[in-house]
Amino acid sequence: MFSITVRDHLMIAHSFRGEVFGPAQRLHGATFLVDATFRRAQLDEDGIVVDIGLATRELHAVVDELNYRNLDDEPDFQGVNTSTEYLAKVIADRLAERIAKGGLGEGAKDLAGITVTLHESHIAWASYERAL
Repeated sequence: MFSITVRDHLMIAHSFRGEVFGPAQRLHGATFLVDATFRRAQLDEDGIVVDIGLATRELHAVVDELNYRNLDDEPDFQGVNTSTEYLAKVIADRLAERIAKGGLGEGAKDLAGITVTLHESHIAWASYERAL
C-alpha cells in the first residue's frame, strides 16, 4: 500500500462532560498537529498517490472550519465530548466527503482509505482510519 501524508494545525477551545476528564471538564484550549494520510494499492498514471497540493488544500479547508472555534458553541458538536479521537473521525469524514465530491481530482478515485492523526503533544496522539 502506498501513502502520502500532509499536515496542518488546529487550535480550538472545548470542555468535556464526565468525571474521567478531571479538570478538562472546564473550558480549555487545545492545539493539535493534524496529519492526513491517503492510501492506495497502486500509484496513479502520474506515479503518485494523490496530488499533494490538492490534499494540502482540502485538509486546510476542513481544519479551517474548526480552527479558532469554541466547539462547545458549535451546533455540530452539541451533546458530544469532542475528544481527540472524536475530532480525528470528524476530520476524516469531512475529508472523505470532499474527496467524494472531486476535491482531490480524478486521480483520487482509486484511493483505498485515509487516516487522520491529531497530535496533542510529542508524546500523545490519536488516529481514525477509514476506507473510501
